[in-house]
Amino acid sequence: MMTRLASRTSRLRQIEEILVLHPDGMRAIDLAEEVGVDRRTVYRDVEFLCEQGVPVWQKDGRFGINRTSYISTVNLTFHEAIALMLAGLLLSRTIDERNPHAMTALRKLAMTLPRPFTPHLKRAADRVLANQEGQRQIAVMEALAEGWGTGFKVRIGYRSPRSGQLRERLLAPYALEPTPSGIYVIGHDDWANDIRTFKLDRLETAVVTPRKFTIPETFDLEAHLASGWRIMAGETISEVVLQFTPEVTPHIYERQWHPTQKLERLESGGCLLKVQVAQPEEMQPFIRSWGAQVKVLTPDWLRDQIAAELYLAAQQYRERETAVS
Repeated sequence: MMTRLASRTSRLRQIEEILVLHPDGMRAIDLAEEVGVDRRTVYRDVEFLCEQGVPVWQKDGRFGINRTSYISTVNLTFHEAIALMLAGLLLSRTIDERNPHAMTALRKLAMTLPRPFTPHLKRAADRVLANQEGQRQIAVMEALAEGWGTGFKVRIGYRSPRSGQLRERLLAPYALEPTPSGIYVIGHDDWANDIRTFKLDRLETAVVTPRKFTIPETFDLEAHLASGWRIMAGETISEVVLQFTPEVTPHIYERQWHPTQKLERLESGGCLLKVQVAQPEEMQPFIRSWGAQVKVLTPDWLRDQIAAELYLAAQQYRERETAVS
């Protein structure tokens, strides 16, 4: 009896794996041949999987699994569990809206990981719950994730931060990419007929369409992102050279800021950070975060822009001091 039970459990797992690996589904007769049973057994097994909550679909004599509603069980080692816990904690600190999917994922993770990790992940889930509500952003994320996972184009409403105009675009989502400043979607924009990057916070609508797409085999996400400082890629590359003071130089040497970076020690005790990026303007928040501890050497236009911003900031402080006195 135990052998039969173990055999069926193994077969059910095998059927799940086969259906996951066949997004277009399989005929019952082919599935039966694959696992070495008759069709009646396959029908009973598929029915049992449905009763257990596995999202199996049936159409035109084929069985399949709804991949947007299904994630298989994963067995983690101790150190993999720690890595996942740290990822969950980081997510809770960077997500801006009250995302129910992030919250429930963190709570489920808390229930399955070793006891010492539980309070940390529960705390992370509570942090997500305490964020401001953002139902529009959640709906946009869900539509893009569905289009990405199923291979259907998504019609988005993009609000330009410069003009303020709302433009409708048809996008084939190739990837979702998180950054410290928000989540971005990278994909082929039909209007531009090129790869474009959109920040999710600037999308007001997103609707999955019935139009299929396939990610080109030539598309390499890592190679695409390599030209950007964080997310904004491009074909024209510029060198940015930053000079840091001796006080912060040890911090600059602590991490890899960009794949192209080159560090050079200076006799003063400071250092130069040199990077090759497509859109240097994307580096402005990073540069401003170091205040007077950094100076832009090249390009000239970026140095002038940062200098003008710092001058305006200093003027604001002077105006406040004058008003107080």
